[in-house]
Amino acid sequence: MSKGQVLEHKKQQVEMIAEGIQNSKTSVLVDYRGLNVDQVSELRQQLREAGVDFRVYKNTMTRRAVEQAGFEELNEVLEGPTAIAFCKEDAVAPAKVLGQFAKENEALEFKGGVIEGQIATVDQLKELSELPSHEGLVSMLLSVLQAPVRNFAYATQAIAEQKEEEGA
Repeated sequence: MSKGQVLEHKKQQVEMIAEGIQNSKTSVLVDYRGLNVDQVSELRQQLREAGVDFRVYKNTMTRRAVEQAGFEELNEVLEGPTAIAFCKEDAVAPAKVLGQFAKENEALEFKGGVIEGQIATVDQLKELSELPSHEGLVSMLLSVLQAPVRNFAYATQAIAEQKEEEGA
């Protein structure tokens, strides 16, 4: 590769990272130092199954990309090994999978991220990781919606049983 080709490749990488951050509902930066190869492979598989793109980039490329994307504040967390999880469809998935994995593997640490176009702190990412999944939220909603009907059915049954007892 010539010097010009290397420079062009680096520009493309910066552009790809910037687009990933801008076009994702959530982007999460993590420090994966201390994870062994098997653990990283397992994490990649879990993220892939959740529709999350997980990549490791050089911090110099990532710094240029976050500046290009307008998220310069992330530069302060770009120390040591950094991996980025991007997800275009689901705002919760990257934080949820990474948060769950971090509970079982303390070596994985949140550094920061972007949620719906806003810089996210480590605490915000951890809160996001604790949210129920989409299916869990739908289940909770259905439970709430069914409660009045269920209570009405219990009341109707109690009245019917009371009338039966009075009539006997």
